[in-house]
Amino acid sequence: MLEEIGYKPVSEWDNEELARGKPRNSQGSFSCPSPSWLTQAIQTRDDLRPEPPPGVRYLSPSATEMLFAIGAGPQVTAVDDQPGYPAELVDLVLTYAGRPIRTALEIGAGTGKATRLFAGAGVAVTATEPDAAMLAELRKHVPAGVETVRAAFEDLRPGARYHLVYAAAALHWTAPEGRWSRVAGLLEPGGVFASFGGPPQLADLAVADAVRAARAPFLESDEIPSPDGTPPGQAMQWPGTELQRSESFTHVQQTVIERRLTMSARDYVGYLSTVLAYLELPTPAQEQLFRQIEQILPETVELCADIVVHLARRRPDQ
Repeated sequence: MLEEIGYKPVSEWDNEELARGKPRNSQGSFSCPSPSWLTQAIQTRDDLRPEPPPGVRYLSPSATEMLFAIGAGPQVTAVDDQPGYPAELVDLVLTYAGRPIRTALEIGAGTGKATRLFAGAGVAVTATEPDAAMLAELRKHVPAGVETVRAAFEDLRPGARYHLVYAAAALHWTAPEGRWSRVAGLLEPGGVFASFGGPPQLADLAVADAVRAARAPFLESDEIPSPDGTPPGQAMQWPGTELQRSESFTHVQQTVIERRLTMSARDYVGYLSTVLAYLELPTPAQEQLFRQIEQILPETVELCADIVVHLARRRPDQ
């Protein structure tokens, strides 16, 4: 069934290309540039610049979430002008579960793109969000039946247990200590955990090379390493690696949902302005680099915006 709707399990990737970090697409080719790793992980830095560029445009849930977290929420514009998560994502999760999913807890709901997806599938979602400004934004964009709670993941206390606990490009905000025991404590025995996300990559290799060359004098790389140090070429990536080591979970699965997006050059540069590596540059360097990148980009850019999904099941005996 999964093959019929376009899923390509990691086990089917070509070993040689996988070693380079590049998944095969649905046509069996390797046309998209390879990300150095497959899941965004933004770490808080004490010296993070508090003044992001004005007029930031939204692309990924974690990007907007990061800007709210550093107090820049009022400067985020066009919050919902980019595509949300595809229906294939909820289909994948429900198929993996193998039984009805009636209740779900969302960790770090952000502006609610994933919230709307699961609520639209008939799941009773409790969406948690620690930031007051972000929570207010979330409530504007989710159905009335969604319960919203202001709370950090670490502050959630065992009580209600859910069929599903999930995080949409937000797991990197949670503290690693005790992470999986807390998740397990929120799940019914046999319940499902899902984490999904992934940074977009320029689809045109020549354009990607040109942007890399323009960036080189300012940044060696704009990518962020795996939180647990997993090498880029390893088949299972974070957080799947941690789930495999956890005594609370079993049947860990990593799947890629292929997706292509197009946007204007200006909007793509707007997305880059939400990436941590660029935010850490001095303002003059940021402005110079963004001008140079926009000048070399075509009017419209195509992105490989694949979604990497990690699924695991709570052990019934835990």
